[in-house]
Amino acid sequence: MDNNAAEGSIRSFCVGKHNWHIIDTIDGAKASAIIYSIAETAKANNLKPYNYFEYLLTEIPKHMEDKNLEFLDDLLPWSDKLPQECRKTNR
Repeated sequence: MDNNAAEGSIRSFCVGKHNWHIIDTIDGAKASAIIYSIAETAKANNLKPYNYFEYLLTEIPKHMEDKNLEFLDDLLPWSDKLPQECRKTNR
């Protein structure tokens, strides 16, 4: 067993760690970890991270008053209901 996939996915984060000096609080570190996790999960599911974040940030506010959170299933990176512009094209 190896963890090459895990090491490969965090390589850019570790190489750029000097750029992360602005994160000087625990809350900032938690927020960065969440954002980074979403971006890497999007990449692992063959999505364009920028387009995926843009979609999430436009769709989630539409449901702020919802008591039923089932809409979140449609926003997951592996959902078939994501718009095509979030997906990478296979060439």
